[in-house]
Amino acid sequence: QSDTISDTMRVKQELTPRVTKKNSTEYVISFWYDNKRFRFSNGQAIELDLSPNTAVLIDRLRQAEVLCSAYTVAIRDGWRPSAFNEPLVTIESIAQNTLKRKCSLEFSSSYKKDLIYTERLWSEFLQSKRLANKPIKELKVDMVRDFIYEYAPSPASMANLKRNISALLKDELESNGVVLNFSRIKLPKAPQQLHKPIDEISALLSDIKEFSSNLHLCCLMTYTMLLRPHREVRCLSFRDFNNDFSQVSLSGSKVKSKRNRVVPVPEVVRVEVLKRFTGSRKDNVFTLTEEPYNRDYFKTLWSRYKRQSHLLERDQTLYSFRHTGAIKVFEKTGSLLKLQQVMGHSDMKVSLTYLRGLEVKQLDVEDLPAI
Repeated sequence: QSDTISDTMRVKQELTPRVTKKNSTEYVISFWYDNKRFRFSNGQAIELDLSPNTAVLIDRLRQAEVLCSAYTVAIRDGWRPSAFNEPLVTIESIAQNTLKRKCSLEFSSSYKKDLIYTERLWSEFLQSKRLANKPIKELKVDMVRDFIYEYAPSPASMANLKRNISALLKDELESNGVVLNFSRIKLPKAPQQLHKPIDEISALLSDIKEFSSNLHLCCLMTYTMLLRPHREVRCLSFRDFNNDFSQVSLSGSKVKSKRNRVVPVPEVVRVEVLKRFTGSRKDNVFTLTEEPYNRDYFKTLWSRYKRQSHLLERDQTLYSFRHTGAIKVFEKTGSLLKLQQVMGHSDMKVSLTYLRGLEVKQLDVEDLPAI
């Protein structure tokens, strides 16, 4: 009799669905049956048209709880999962599923573009090695290493490819019970690039103003307010400014770090912005309509200016204005915390890494040993 009770308790414990997190934004219904763990992200197995992970983020948990209740009722009525109910998860499908999810979220267009390119290369690699339709348990970290070395031509691109393929595979693999140690993939170190700051900032800004007033204002904001040119500056509307145009407030959706950012507006920028303001707060600062220019607008303008400029040095880019502004802030304040705040970095480590790539003097001559 005790064995019967024990078996009954084990069966009840096995067939107890619960909501678990697949990753930070998705849920699955998981339970044990016949010494196997089953996970379902939708109601297809019990003939129910419900897929919580396709709903808006705020509704996903509630719909997952409804799906969990549906599986509980189905089990109570005699339904049992089988190997047929549990679809085979292939190596190729892992990256495809992650890419689809990430492209639906609020990541930057450049990041999504990188992931799309990486997934295409990964699929090509899997097809060439006849691995695409293999189950995920057959994926080894050495295969990922071979992919990186085969498709990345330089140490810098290797590091970038490793970051992207890790983003496409790691969480999804772990949610399916496969753990790969990506730290085992050792890459050659890329030489650190030294960004070239701008010495004659006033002369360069004056020259740019003669070429294009829009590019001039973009460079001015990038240097004095340390805003990122291709998104934070390009998408600025007059309603991002306060009433007297002395402050800009950007919501997390407009900032790379996803954190709200408040930046004071220097008088030289305030004067230029007020010249453009015609009364409509909804208008973009550059187009003077409600729609901003396309994301390559300033990139294209800068390329045109660069071809005819006699003032630019070889390694100077549009971002050199932001690099130069960062140096000025750090030299004036000596504070890494203030630099982090004004740069809009999510972490102080990012600011520290940023400084290492700039021509910031670490020592004075007097600090060196003397004879």
